[in-house]
Amino acid sequence: MSSANNLEIKDVYAAYDSADVLQGVSLKVEAGKITCLLGSNGAGKSTLIRVILGLTQPRQGKIEIGGKNLVGLQTHNIIASGIACIPEGRKMFPKMTVVENLRLGAFQETSEAIVLERMDRVFDIFPRLFERKTQLAGTMSGGEQAMVSIGRGLMSNPKILLIDEPSLGLSPLFVRENFNIIKRINEQGTTVFLVEQNVHQTLAIAHYGYVLSQGRVVAEGTPDQLSQNDELHEAYFG
Repeated sequence: MSSANNLEIKDVYAAYDSADVLQGVSLKVEAGKITCLLGSNGAGKSTLIRVILGLTQPRQGKIEIGGKNLVGLQTHNIIASGIACIPEGRKMFPKMTVVENLRLGAFQETSEAIVLERMDRVFDIFPRLFERKTQLAGTMSGGEQAMVSIGRGLMSNPKILLIDEPSLGLSPLFVRENFNIIKRINEQGTTVFLVEQNVHQTLAIAHYGYVLSQGRVVAEGTPDQLSQNDELHEAYFG
């Protein structure tokens, strides 16, 4: 994997009103790997996602893909640069079919042949979606909706798949299944930036991780290093 597809966040500060939520956050999502960002509620994870996607402008700092600074670009241009986001809570279009939801993920692709090729790949990863392709997404189970949401993210053929809290609101069985799917997608070549609270499941599949607490990165390392890390335990369990 070319390092030209690395996502680098460099010394980012971001504020709501006058209070800094992010304070000098720096991290790197390496191409071909699963990089995770762990942190409890209120740590600043959602703000960082908003900054990456251009929904909140940083007060200072850079966000780069392959050396190209994304700060100041509009969200659709950031998506076109190669970032797809699977939002927290599996937001999909309930009154649209599985296929219609997937097509929306490829809205910037003009070639119908390429759209169908990508859809075949999604159906290969999620055979259940192929069986249900004409079903309205809103009538599916939480686990199936999670598949639709991840599948839609893959339809843009992203350089980096940003996944926000994939375990949220799912049963333990589906959480395990979801993390296995994320691991498989990564093994097929997609770089993943996984933002999560669920420490154990996340460290089981990540290659490298960062811990965010009160708007600062307080620890980083391999899963083995982080599982032994006092800052991680402090950030979560006080």
